[in-house]
Amino acid sequence: MKLIVHNIKLSLDDDINSLKRMAAKKLKIDSKEFINFRIVKESVDARKKPDIFLVYSVMVEIPGKIKISNNKDVRIIEENIEEKLVPGEKQLKHRPVVIGTGPAGLFAALVLSQNGYKPLVLERGECVEKRTEIVNSYWNGGELNPDTNVQFGEGGAGTFSDGKLTTRINDRRCTKVLEEFYNFGAPEEILYKAKPHIGTDILKKVIVNMRKKIIELGGEVRFNSKVTSIKIKDGKVTGVVVNGSETIDAEVVVLAIGHSARDTFLSLFESGVEFIQKPFSVGVRIEHPQELINKAQYGEAASHPNLGAADYQLFYKLKDRTVYSFCMCPGGVVVAAASEPNMIVTNGMSEYARDKENANSALVVSVEPGDFGSSHPLAGVEFQRNWERLAFTVAGSCNAAPIQRLGDFIEGRVSVKLGTVKPSYTGKTSFADLNLCLPVFVTGPMKESIKYFDDRLKGFGISDALLTGVETRTSSPVRIQRTDTFESTKVKGLYPAGEGAGYAGGIVSAAVDGIKVAEQIIKTYNVL
Repeated sequence: MKLIVHNIKLSLDDDINSLKRMAAKKLKIDSKEFINFRIVKESVDARKKPDIFLVYSVMVEIPGKIKISNNKDVRIIEENIEEKLVPGEKQLKHRPVVIGTGPAGLFAALVLSQNGYKPLVLERGECVEKRTEIVNSYWNGGELNPDTNVQFGEGGAGTFSDGKLTTRINDRRCTKVLEEFYNFGAPEEILYKAKPHIGTDILKKVIVNMRKKIIELGGEVRFNSKVTSIKIKDGKVTGVVVNGSETIDAEVVVLAIGHSARDTFLSLFESGVEFIQKPFSVGVRIEHPQELINKAQYGEAASHPNLGAADYQLFYKLKDRTVYSFCMCPGGVVVAAASEPNMIVTNGMSEYARDKENANSALVVSVEPGDFGSSHPLAGVEFQRNWERLAFTVAGSCNAAPIQRLGDFIEGRVSVKLGTVKPSYTGKTSFADLNLCLPVFVTGPMKESIKYFDDRLKGFGISDALLTGVETRTSSPVRIQRTDTFESTKVKGLYPAGEGAGYAGGIVSAAVDGIKVAEQIIKTYNVL
């Protein structure tokens, strides 16, 4: 008999044996009867400081059966027979093509490979090993490579992030995503932590292992292979053009291009692919000392080794806007994340250890299509570009990011010196007024939210908190319309997927969307 036992509270100093004893106590049996035992969820309960607990759910397998009818913390695990994928009747003439190696593209390619479809994967940027060298060169003052940067290259934009694996979606495929990441080298704790993360350092190794498996199963992965146009005939995709010259025939193309592929968006739109505008959010990165966040969240227990670097999530709702923290990176750095010249874009990144001095998070405000100033389907792209160019200009047009102390931002004056928070930004910085490179309907709500956030996270509103601008790539500014079979509404055989297509909002949800698309292709087509 397999059971899930919920709501087991332990002190920070308890160990695995204590966990087993508490689980056995809830089941009213001896822990020696356990055949199997594993943690399925671990979270921190810090609501009543200084009493902080680790809260667990565990899986227990025992011989025979026990009565659990009056125990709300125990449930029986029902056998979940996964639906077997049966190949469809349509015969493929060419191997499927997957464009992009972010989570959606990688997982679509992996599932296709695992089922014998041997996809061709095309990535405009470099492999992750060379990509890391190119990105580091840019951060150290080198030229921006428009095809290999924080947004483009093997692994997608998530490669230079915190590797967060939290998601709000409830889909059975989330388990597969976590299990595959673990199989390819991520730490086992991602299978049970309430807020799992891999870290950019480990994620890079995981991605390489995924690539090797796709190739081992018969797939092909090509880098520096930018799809410059899609071949369409009679409303059906017939192939792709790579680097403006090479034509590759294909009747099935997975479009997993990421939220920053602006040139590809335009090419697709001009080819007749249907786009609509989509809301997203813009703002800045805000940095605090990680120690301040730890103390605010954990109080006297802040330094306990079983807690690690604390995070936070904040929301402030106005009548027609929401201000919120996004992609919070404990013990991380703010990174230069532009993908086009003469523009400044920020993002956050943490390694697995999360041991850097500062905590950073996006502090963003929701924007709607009505804010874009045009009804054109790609108007959100131009909206982003406008503020990215202004950030470049107000910081001196020298490829520096504008920075400002929070107190000075609220008062509308340029900072003249740093306070207690030093910038972690991976490129150059310059003092500037961030009020000049974001719209008033964003800066106003941001300022209004600070006291509210400070009341909920003591110290959030300190004057020395450091802002770096601008954060514009929170999600895709477009949605590529698709049917119930995941195909483009205007082009049969073209499968928009993931965050860039407007159907996901993070690593796990993008990966799940890629899996869904791959499953649909398998159900529709037979292998070569």
